[in-house]
Amino acid sequence: MNASTEASGRHLLVVDDDDRIRALLKEYLARAGFRVTAAGDAAAARRLMQTLDFDLLVLDVMMPGEDGFSLTRALRARSGAAGKTPVLLLTARGGSSDRIEGLSLGADDYLAKPFEPKELLLRIEAILRRAGDKPAAQGKLSFGGATFDLERGELFRDGLLVHLTEAEGQLLKRLAANAHEPVERLELARDTADASGRAVDIQVTRLRRKIEDDPKTPRYLQTIRGVGYMLAPD
Repeated sequence: MNASTEASGRHLLVVDDDDRIRALLKEYLARAGFRVTAAGDAAAARRLMQTLDFDLLVLDVMMPGEDGFSLTRALRARSGAAGKTPVLLLTARGGSSDRIEGLSLGADDYLAKPFEPKELLLRIEAILRRAGDKPAAQGKLSFGGATFDLERGELFRDGLLVHLTEAEGQLLKRLAANAHEPVERLELARDTADASGRAVDIQVTRLRRKIEDDPKTPRYLQTIRGVGYMLAPD
């Protein structure tokens, strides 16, 4: 499956209490080119939203505890850009009253179960188009005495070209494309031969030696505990 223009660099949060459906949605949307984080209930989703920024939320309505309607209402009550994050509601209840309630709470769209995965993808892409394009990272990023040229994939320190392995260069590009936003460790590991994330940890250690003034106390390539890594250029 080819990644769409809308999918490129977009981070989705899928919230569904059904383990099987959640796993299938995560796999399908990841294959479509999205970055996907999943949560099994509203409480877990709230914790993730405190740490990560998402381009769109896919919420199941009927969940134990706090349901999708309540979570949508709480999201819309937040100030700033976070409160405007697009929401697509999923539910086994296809009645017009439920649809109206979801949309009145601020959801951007509503899809009844069961649905075709392709329809879900098309609806997500349509919502993201309406929400506007996410500005792509470009130009150069500075890390004190180091500079990374995103277009050329080259790192310079004090004006001198610093050698990067292919794996280090790809990792730095991934993090640079999401500068100031945490990226999940296992999401970064998807592009490596070691899905456990250990290879990513090794690459991060090596990159810190090349961009940080003090690699043991990193300022620019930060560890986000319980999530992964974040690049924080000047």
